[in-house]
Amino acid sequence: MTNERVRPGQYPRQSVTLASEAAAVPVARQIVREACAEWGMDQDAAETGTLLISEIVTNAVRHGHSHSVRVIAEQPRPDRFRVAVVDKSRRMPELRIVGPDAIGGRGLLLIDTLSDRWGTDLLPWGKRVWAEIAIKVGNQ
Repeated sequence: MTNERVRPGQYPRQSVTLASEAAAVPVARQIVREACAEWGMDQDAAETGTLLISEIVTNAVRHGHSHSVRVIAEQPRPDRFRVAVVDKSRRMPELRIVGPDAIGGRGLLLIDTLSDRWGTDLLPWGKRVWAEIAIKVGNQ
């Protein structure tokens, strides 16, 4: 894992490459929990970030067709927390509405509901799926 505490005026970032398998999901959740604790974020941010990374990693493992995934937790601004997963597939995720009896297919709907914004960035070697939430700064 890399913990990229950068120069003054920049914000922290943690990332790790994991095997693209179901066992990556609890590891990704732990990385997000630890990052939130280290960076002094509140419990709500930690819980939401943990749930978001769970869904994004699960989607990458199921649909990314990669041997590995890169899990990222970062604070790009003082009032934002972002989680992301990079895989080698260029297949874009699709937000679907599924029926009440469906076993799966609600991951992106959950991400859309819980995050303030989310998206996908195409990369030369694959894609990055990310989600952001607002966080409390200082004594707010």
